[in-house]
Amino acid sequence: MREPFRNEPFTDFGVSDNIADFQAALAQVEAELGREYKLKIGADWIETTNKRKSLNPSQYTQMIGLVSQGDEEHAHKAILAAAAAFEGWKRVPAQARARVLYKAAALLRRRKHEFSAWLVYEAGKSWAEADGDTAEAIDFMEFYGREMERLSERQPLVPLAGEDNELVYLPLGVGIIIPPWNFPLAIMVGMTMAAVVAGNTVVLKPASPTAVIAAKFMELLEDAGLPAGVVNFLPGAGGEIGDFLVEHTLTRFVCFTGSREVGLRINEKAAATRPDQKWIKRVMAEMGGKDTIIVDEDADLDLAADAITASAFGYSGQKCSACSRAVVHEAVYDEVLGKVVERTLALRMGKAAEQSTYIGPVIDERAYIQILKYIEIGRSEATLVCGGNMGSSSGYYIEPTIFKDVGPYAVIAQEEIFGPVLAFIKAANFEAALDIANNTEYGLTGAVISRNRSRLEQAREQFHVGNLYFNRKCTGALVGVHPFGGFNMSGTDSKAGGRDYLLLFTQPKVVSERF
Repeated sequence: MREPFRNEPFTDFGVSDNIADFQAALAQVEAELGREYKLKIGADWIETTNKRKSLNPSQYTQMIGLVSQGDEEHAHKAILAAAAAFEGWKRVPAQARARVLYKAAALLRRRKHEFSAWLVYEAGKSWAEADGDTAEAIDFMEFYGREMERLSERQPLVPLAGEDNELVYLPLGVGIIIPPWNFPLAIMVGMTMAAVVAGNTVVLKPASPTAVIAAKFMELLEDAGLPAGVVNFLPGAGGEIGDFLVEHTLTRFVCFTGSREVGLRINEKAAATRPDQKWIKRVMAEMGGKDTIIVDEDADLDLAADAITASAFGYSGQKCSACSRAVVHEAVYDEVLGKVVERTLALRMGKAAEQSTYIGPVIDERAYIQILKYIEIGRSEATLVCGGNMGSSSGYYIEPTIFKDVGPYAVIAQEEIFGPVLAFIKAANFEAALDIANNTEYGLTGAVISRNRSRLEQAREQFHVGNLYFNRKCTGALVGVHPFGGFNMSGTDSKAGGRDYLLLFTQPKVVSERF
């Protein structure tokens, strides 16, 4: 029997040996930059003539890797390979499938700094953010392995005299996995391996800006002994192969994390029944947020300022759980704003590979341009307090930016910016603050900073988000501790890292025998 699940510890970068080890990993990865990466369909690694450069957002003249791109023909072959592999993989006992995840987790743990270094270079993550990403990937595999073993046990049913009744969880079939670039290891691993441990086979279409990290994980899965065809690796432009993958008649489910627009399109395409389709396709979609931290009038204001700053500007605000709105009681509004500005100005912006960096680059040119457009909108809607400027010309840097006196229905208070932009909104009282917090189409995360028990209980009932935190930041969900996923346009109410998640990748079957 395996030991109970425990979260992977984060690395303490205050320890000199850990610093030296991470620097060595960065040097190792830097020596590997610029290599080429292929598709993997079934047992075959396939090079294509169409290739995409992956660039370092901290220094966009530096190429991380050159990744072959698939087309519709490759997509069709990958789905067929997954369908063929499914016939064998679905019959592998759940405990044996779980052992593949445990082996992969062990390999990743041994190469933790190496994978984190890839996250630094390709995703622009700071040391701490990269380390957290890798730790979460390990957590997902350890947690989902144990969950699949639990689901494979005899499930409790009401006994009936003279009958033997059994409920078992069967896999669905071939799935399409479309992960995001902002957690290119953790979420990619979690989505993929949840499907796999449940007995499904998949086509993994990685996020284009971070496809090298996914390719590295594919190599690790080979080392872990995963049979060919269970995970097929298909980098490619979403506009070219995305609809094809979703609409294919052999596709049984789609698991997606990304923008609201793409998620809704996937849901619409998957809902249409095609000729020869035997099932209703299942969609699991996580589609972002517009997350709020409420600060009550009797709150610990230093705690509030710390929580807001960390939630808004960790990984340059490129988290679906990031605090993009601080809704503060008017009695403490100016003081909280001042404390957050003070802390924000102290954050160091620089290359992700530098240990002292807190604010790194945004992911790519497209994001850079989009965020700057929102900052210009903000200038017309509210008062710029700090930031608002571009950083170094060698990378996609944007200063952490704060606007004050933002209207609750302003564009920058309603639309997901996905960058280091924070809107301060004044609330006349706690009820008004809750109304503002609930006034977007999203419902992912939120937090309340307050010493008032009755108001915390009021928020517990009325603050409509999937992950609500009291007296702490609204980012940093831990696998098994904070099952993660939101309401409304934030997604399909799935809870990654929770006991319900694997059920989304299975179908229950009851067998009754009368004696």
